[in-house]
Amino acid sequence: MEKDSINKDGYNKIASKYHEERNIFNNTKEIDYFDELLPKTGKILDVGCGSGYGVRYLVEKGYSVIGVDISESMLKIAKETVPKAEFIEADMTKLTFPDNLFDGIVSLYAIFHVSREKHEQLFRDFHRMLKAGGILFFCINYNESEESADFLGAEIFWSSYGSEKTIQLVEQAGFEIIFEALLERGGEEHYWIFAKKH
Repeated sequence: MEKDSINKDGYNKIASKYHEERNIFNNTKEIDYFDELLPKTGKILDVGCGSGYGVRYLVEKGYSVIGVDISESMLKIAKETVPKAEFIEADMTKLTFPDNLFDGIVSLYAIFHVSREKHEQLFRDFHRMLKAGGILFFCINYNESEESADFLGAEIFWSSYGSEKTIQLVEQAGFEIIFEALLERGGEEHYWIFAKKH
């Protein structure tokens, strides 16, 4: 099995459990900052939206949101949780949305489930899909790592470069870094980045 596809099976297996425990990662402060950077009637893409936690919060703020995820079980929960949003089952490395479509792209706890050698192209795709001045908001692992391990009872795959390499890839894709920091949420540390499309 290709290492990236482990996550599709894994998250299908643990979708309900993940949804029940997702609220330990309280990211309202970061999402509020994202909100401040966006036009108030903007269109947002949530990449790796899971069970719709972030999508719900953004829809409540008045945004038009499309959520994409590789797990059909996660999306089933998301559609029930946030009926006003649009959800699409898709691999984030194979998105075909038109150029300059979104005001913002958010990806929480998701990019590190894609093989790191694909991250460069992923950031370039995000840049292509964002409007000029659009905002990219995501979190990833701070240190370089790649492993498959048990998560909530399923095998899940993680892959990241170190923080310096990640920043380099984001900037090379055509973004200006607005904010970056190692933050603890829910007892776990992740590297948070806000970037603006040139």
